[in-house]
Amino acid sequence: MNPARVVERIFKKFLPSQFTIAVLLTLLTVVLAYFFSGMEQEGRLVTILSYWEKGVWDSGLLVFAYQMMLILVLGHVLVLSPPVSKQITMLTRYATNTASAAVLVSVTTMLAAFFNWGLALIFGAVLARKVGEKAVKEKIPLNYPLVGAAGYTGLMVWHGGMSGSAPLKVAEKGHIADLMKNVPQAEAGISSLPEFISTQHTIFSWWNLLLFALLLIVVPIVLYAVGKKVKPTEINLKIFQPRSVGEKKVSGAERMDRSRILALVFSGMILVAFFIRYGSDLTGFNITPNMLNLFMFGLAILLHHNFRNFLEALEEAVKGVSGILIQFPLYFGIMGIMGQSGMVEDISGFFVAVANATTLPVFTFFSGGLVNIFVPSGGGQWAVQGPVVLDSALKLGVPLPKAVMALAYGDQITNMLQPFWALPLLGITRLRAKDILPYTLLLMLVGTIILITGLLLL
Repeated sequence: MNPARVVERIFKKFLPSQFTIAVLLTLLTVVLAYFFSGMEQEGRLVTILSYWEKGVWDSGLLVFAYQMMLILVLGHVLVLSPPVSKQITMLTRYATNTASAAVLVSVTTMLAAFFNWGLALIFGAVLARKVGEKAVKEKIPLNYPLVGAAGYTGLMVWHGGMSGSAPLKVAEKGHIADLMKNVPQAEAGISSLPEFISTQHTIFSWWNLLLFALLLIVVPIVLYAVGKKVKPTEINLKIFQPRSVGEKKVSGAERMDRSRILALVFSGMILVAFFIRYGSDLTGFNITPNMLNLFMFGLAILLHHNFRNFLEALEEAVKGVSGILIQFPLYFGIMGIMGQSGMVEDISGFFVAVANATTLPVFTFFSGGLVNIFVPSGGGQWAVQGPVVLDSALKLGVPLPKAVMALAYGDQITNMLQPFWALPLLGITRLRAKDILPYTLLLMLVGTIILITGLLLL
């Protein structure tokens, strides 16, 4: 019996929808906070629920959710434009079966993720979608969920790349001192901490690049082997066709909607504003959500040639944001409970307490992975766990860059288990969490072995 097929059947039978997963995870967090947090017993449940409510409506996180919705929608709109669609279609000509498609999607997605996680998030999703559409159009037998899982692999390498939250934050002058100033027990050792930790010692260190290279090689090999064994699946994808094709010539005010000149002027204005505002950031590969969204907005209008075509593509792309719209706030509530109740520090502190100089990076890795399940935000996780990690590394004599990257590795690898960041991909590919999880969990196991071995030996 095929083990991959058995696991796939189990997940499809017992794993609920991604919304139900978010609800169950919320209830689990409430229970854990009630019984295991250090809060006062009186009024504990009321306090926990207040933390949850504040997290759900956290204004900063809601802005982030809207940014993610725009990344998803604008990226999809951009891909639906004739020029980009043509280029990606050309790329998919190498996807002749499930195995080759999985390799193509995983390699390109992981390479994109090393440069920027947001870019990889949308690129992997749309490339997987295009491969699925090709399979429908050309009647190619394909295991679409495996290809979808391959499109998610960028999230298992992103934190060790050029947009990694933890290594980029510690590279800022003064960040470490600001991070540690509210940790009383660390006051004695603050003077021993550096002003910053250069990315030359984290992201661009030889050992981090080596681990990334190993993942870039091993993950596609695993997907190729699995792709040779899994059976094709039914693919229900509607290929986008603009309604405006074949319509009669318009007149009156509708001409403005179809005006190439007006679209060219407006998109040109957006792109000029983009380069004025973000030109210096481009040279340092510092890509932010706002930066990416503004560029995709201007480019999408330009490549669709007029507002009518742009709006038709927008209408199609909006269908994929329902998961983010309602599920992100649920995860924000979980993050509110975990952060305000002190559970993040408790988890991190437990692992640190049982560690020594050799095992601290490994325990930091596992604590980062565990916290990521409840707090799926690299930057937010570093803000809470960072002081504990740096303080313990300093006391045990562990190199600070290694400690920082250990947390980053743990955070990124459990993205293969946590469906939070898969929501954009699921929206575009029309897959469900239960479809891709059997394969992403296998990749999580493979990645964990590689990263832990690296932390112990390198």
